[in-house]
Amino acid sequence: MNFYFEAAGVLDKLDAKQGSIKGLIATVPEKNRKRTAALVIETLKYKPVLTDVLDAASLLKQEKKITSRNLALVLVHDLLLANGIQAGDGPVKQAMLRHKTRLNSELQRIKIKRGAKSTQELARTADVRAEKIPRYVRVNSTCWSTEEAVKTFISRGYRLSNPFEEKGFAKDEHIRDLLLFPPDTQFSDDPLYHEGKIILQDKASCFPAYVLAPPAHDRAVVIDATAAPGNKTSHLCALMGNKGKLFAFERDRKRFGTLKTMLARARCTNVEPVNADFMTTSPADARFAAVTHILLDPSCSGSGIVNRLDYLVESEADDGNEERLQKLASFQLLMIRHAMKFPAVQRIAYSTCSVHATENEHVVREALRTDECAAGKFRLAPRDMVLPAWPRRGLPAETDAPDDAESLVRCSPGEDATNGFFVSLFVRESLVPEAADRNNVTKRKAENEATQKGDNPSQRKRKKRKKNAAA
Repeated sequence: MNFYFEAAGVLDKLDAKQGSIKGLIATVPEKNRKRTAALVIETLKYKPVLTDVLDAASLLKQEKKITSRNLALVLVHDLLLANGIQAGDGPVKQAMLRHKTRLNSELQRIKIKRGAKSTQELARTADVRAEKIPRYVRVNSTCWSTEEAVKTFISRGYRLSNPFEEKGFAKDEHIRDLLLFPPDTQFSDDPLYHEGKIILQDKASCFPAYVLAPPAHDRAVVIDATAAPGNKTSHLCALMGNKGKLFAFERDRKRFGTLKTMLARARCTNVEPVNADFMTTSPADARFAAVTHILLDPSCSGSGIVNRLDYLVESEADDGNEERLQKLASFQLLMIRHAMKFPAVQRIAYSTCSVHATENEHVVREALRTDECAAGKFRLAPRDMVLPAWPRRGLPAETDAPDDAESLVRCSPGEDATNGFFVSLFVRESLVPEAADRNNVTKRKAENEATQKGDNPSQRKRKKRKKNAAA
């Protein structure tokens, strides 16, 4: 029966918006993980129907031994839709069996009412936008190279071509070491995955670490403020060449265990996992005096997630829960302000898997107005430092200035072959002149080319002034 309690616990956390399906299942002990995952996913597929069956049968009112709705849901699922409840003859199982006939009758009534010829027709259908998202695989460069990975997949019968074709795959055009495969390709049981050679990570989820661009030398000190389950942390590690020091914060004990397991598998030797809340960490702590890069990917509404699992979870944010969005935004802003207090920090990447301006442009806008931003002389990095080739930028109507929108990156689910995502980069103003210098070089180059053609605007002005003086 403990197995059912674990599955119900995952559903409880999903209801409380404490993580994604994949992330929460990863916290389940490995010996029960596959079984729990299957039950959670199948229960979610039929959750609206099972809920109606429970309510119609008044099960929770009649059976005081079953105090949890989610426990009742997983038990009813196995009782009616699987091979029965897989547990010993305890009081909870007996309570369920007493109502089996009534529960089954209510299920049949619902099938007739909805015109369903089979039980399968009652299941939720997947988000069609997920079909437009390839299966992304990031090659873990701490273990091997993309060239080696490509050769391995070709030896398995794959070919470099359209990733939406059978046995086709491709290299991503924006993120190095990222490969694209057909959407239904499975890698969870692949030896390459279990050896840490490949990381299953959505393309948009690769943007924050890539934009942060941590240094790859022995003196580098970087923070991942919300690290579990570890995909972005392992990406930072790879970009750092496994050099320097990478502090990975995770406050939840179970998720911290998941993080350590993932980092060990990915062979991240430069990471120091920290089981603590980043917000309680003092910027004055000597350990963090040399931190120059911080990645912030805080809790958010998850409204951009349209992958193969999380369509099963109803999003409160999408139902217009502005109060909840405001609470999330307040916390997200606090994280940015805290990060700006670290004395040596030069770059802060802030990202969410949300499509709402409340959590994205509005948080960035407020961060730019804070005392911390002014005192630390932070500003948004210009577009040429933030994935310049990516076409979808921030929403101009939600920012203080058009240039601010150009500095922001957005991903639209169903249109950009990714989940919905948002990325921004705060930098010390002292770093921005690098971009200005590049612009000046471009300007001088254009003027020199114009001079050779006898069409330099500055020369024309000087000639005009000389002509006027002579007159």
